[in-house]
Amino acid sequence: MDEFAFGSSCETSYYGPTHNPWDLERVPGGSSGGSAAVVAADEAIWALGSDTGGSIRQPAALCGIVGLKPTYGRVSRYGLIAFASSLDQIGPMTKDVRDAALLLGIISGHDKRDSTSVDVAVGDYLGALEKDIKCLKIAIPKEYFVEGMDEEVKKSVLEAKSLLETLGVQFKEVSLPHTRYAVAAYYIIATAEASSNLARFDGVQYGLREKTSSLIDMYKKTRGAGFGHEAKRRIILGTYALSSGYYDAYYLRALKVRTLIKKDFDDVFREFDCVLTPTSPTAAFKIGEKSHNPLDMYLSDIYTIPANLSGIPALSIPCGFTQERLPIGLQILSAPFKEENLFTVAFNYEQNTRWHKVSPEL
Repeated sequence: MDEFAFGSSCETSYYGPTHNPWDLERVPGGSSGGSAAVVAADEAIWALGSDTGGSIRQPAALCGIVGLKPTYGRVSRYGLIAFASSLDQIGPMTKDVRDAALLLGIISGHDKRDSTSVDVAVGDYLGALEKDIKCLKIAIPKEYFVEGMDEEVKKSVLEAKSLLETLGVQFKEVSLPHTRYAVAAYYIIATAEASSNLARFDGVQYGLREKTSSLIDMYKKTRGAGFGHEAKRRIILGTYALSSGYYDAYYLRALKVRTLIKKDFDDVFREFDCVLTPTSPTAAFKIGEKSHNPLDMYLSDIYTIPANLSGIPALSIPCGFTQERLPIGLQILSAPFKEENLFTVAFNYEQNTRWHKVSPEL
């Protein structure tokens, strides 16, 4: 995985890049790219991932598997090394929707060891697979179909929409007007929380410790040697956003934008059962293609970040392939603690396609 879950490509691991089983010259997505790769390559039946801004769903899309970010608080974060505590969530990565439903049922539930764990009854996720999707209402946000999306991705997502329509789903275009600010708000909030969380890795209580003649020297050398380039970048960004004189201008404003993004989804879910979008704007890109352009890399999560900022559940399911035989992901989102809706839609779609049955030729 990407070091400390900092990445969208699985290239920032201390151990080197992870390769996509569909094309070994391409990334598997990140930060849970290793989990996605082993499931796609049939090296594991299922895996867990952590999703802070799309780190389960984006690699699931790029590797052609199912990935679910549950509602914030649905799954205990006890034992997880924190990246951004108000965004992190653990979820399943599987070959098909039934396994995702089974695994979520196992890992869900209240945990007194996690103060963010919510005491809400675990749903009947397997039972949701058998529900009819006729008369379900699904929203299509116009802000997710804009310039920059790969045409093959757009085509596959719209074909998935057409198939669901034949199964009885009702669609309507809606607006999520504050979506355009999601990436900017996320990279202030997430880096600020990362800066705070990673302060504990000082060489005294946690992690690597460099041996030196003085305490101050030990701190400096340990921090410098213990973090990779991307981790240092995010710590510096977050520390700056939280610094005196900039806190209100950056962090506080980002929190206000986050509230507006959540309100957009709340308004939509008063009328609709789900929202349908692409998972990633492109299929898997070449290793090294975006590693020297952080902004371009950060935009890989443009469609997944809003769900984390809003705390809502979101699932990625395979919906096609590019001409280069690279997987494409379809994202389904629902209201908080309504994971059953995701499983109903995803399973009905999956049973009428064969994308989940195609495996990479290694």
